Parts: sequence; structure tokens; C-alpha cells
Amino acid sequence: MYYYYYYYHHHHLLHSGSHLPGSSRASLVSTEELLVSCGFLLCRGLVAHMDLVSVHLSSGPRLFSFLSVAWGFVADVDIESEKYRHVGAARFTVGTLVRLASLRVYKGRLAYLPAGEDEGSGGNNGQAPSRDSALRNSCHSNNSHKARRTEGGPPDSLLPPLDQPLPSDWVVVTEEDFVLMLAMYQSHLAEDLLAAPQATSDDGLIHLFYVRAGISRAALLKLFLAMEKGAHLDTNCQHLVHAKVRALRLEPHSPKGIITVDGEVVDYGPVQAEVHRGLARLITG
Repeated sequence: MYYYYYYYHHHHLLHSGSHLPGSSRASLVSTEELLVSCGFLLCRGLVAHMDLVSVHLSSGPRLFSFLSVAWGFVADVDIESEKYRHVGAARFTVGTLVRLASLRVYKGRLAYLPAGEDEGSGGNNGQAPSRDSALRNSCHSNNSHKARRTEGGPPDSLLPPLDQPLPSDWVVVTEEDFVLMLAMYQSHLAEDLLAAPQATSDDGLIHLFYVRAGISRAALLKLFLAMEKGAHLDTNCQHLVHAKVRALRLEPHSPKGIITVDGEVVDYGPVQAEVHRGLARLITG
């Protein structure tokens, strides 16, 4: 299936122009003859729904993300491999080997709001959440804080301010030493990396992965080789944890590190995120 997307916000199209995608390592869009295929998709105009995730940093306005939030090994490889861009897509392989040779461990605090067993099943039946339903859900939230809506877009009914404690229904990860944290909401991290095989574009879920410290270099390499076919969850690696969540908060304690949102570096520091189901539109075929 070929994908192309544009951003749609509470029934107001933020831009009416269409952009043909291009990247050194496509995750949302991938096919042979990419630009030609996307051109045909634009002409056909078949529209589907896609989740967006609102991301809050300690500074600046919230961001809307369509792909991932990463910290640790994945973010390090993505950004530090830029120096090998002259070798093309192989830069990621080179970057992975370099980081494996000098494996880093990061200290931090990770917490998340688990998704219910019935969440993420089925679909939206072609219907994205309306503005009224989003506001109504925020009013009926079990959390004690009020939904914040300081910018355009839906309120974040699950997230307290970053400097406030989390509600009691959140899960706090007991480990504080991590090799990586990866939050995915699409199936592919790259064309050849099926990072979240259970994910669909509008399941209303964040697929949270983290790898605890203590994993060997060989085991970590095995995980990423298995990820090429989406088989990493079948490796029974005791250091890998996967959870389906609705929101998360990460508080890095290591003084240095890299955090990325959709593969782009953001300010290093506390970050939290909440998924909004079906908020964007995909032109797909």
C-alpha cells in the first residue's frame, strides 16, 4: 500500500497544497517509482484517517507528530549517522555498528498510561473524532487536571503539565537505566524496519518500546535484524518491553542525550505525549 498524507485539524484544512514526499529513509511513504505513484494517488484522492500525537517539551509550543518519539540508541543512530550521508541509506548501517561498538546507557524516568484492552480494536468506521466529542471526552476524563488547550487543535485531556505529578492510573517503569525508548504510531520506522507490526494508522495507540540496560551488543544487533521483518517481539528478549499506551512521559536524567520527534532533534529534556485518534488524513491507494 502506498501512502501520502496531509494534515487536517478539526475539519479545517491547514494547507490545501499537496507535497510529494522524499526522504533518505522513508517510513510513511514507500514504493517503487515513488513520485509517479504519489502523483496517481493525488489524482485518485482516496482519503483515510491517521492518528497524530501531540508532543509537549519543557520549552516551546506543543508539536504534532505522525511517526515517532525516540530517545537513546535509535535517536543516536539517526542523528549521528548524518556524517555518513555520503554513503546513502547505508549510513544507518554504519551508524548502528558505530553505536553498538560503544553502547551507551541513559538514566531517566519513564511512565505511561496503558491502553484498555478494547482500545485500538476495530477502527473509526471511517469517522474521525469530532471536535465536540474531543471536548466532551476531555470533560469526562478521570484525571484531576483540566484539559489544556492553549494552541489550536484538540485539548490534551490525559496530560497534566510537565511540572505536575502524574495521575494514579499511570504506570511508572521501575528501571531507570535504558538503552533506548521508542514510541511508534505507524508500523514502519523505515522502509526496511517494521518496528511496530501491530500498529495501524488509526488504531488510537502509541506502541511504546524500551530496552533496559544490561542487554549485550549481540542481543541488540539480533533485535534490529529481526525488526527488518517485524519479528523482534518474537525473540523473547528479556530486556525488550512493549506496551500499548495512550500517553507517556519521559524525564531524562543523563545530562547529555538526543531526543527526536519524527526523526528531527528537539530540545533535550522532559517530554510527554498523547495520541489523538484519526486527527489527520491520508491520501492512500
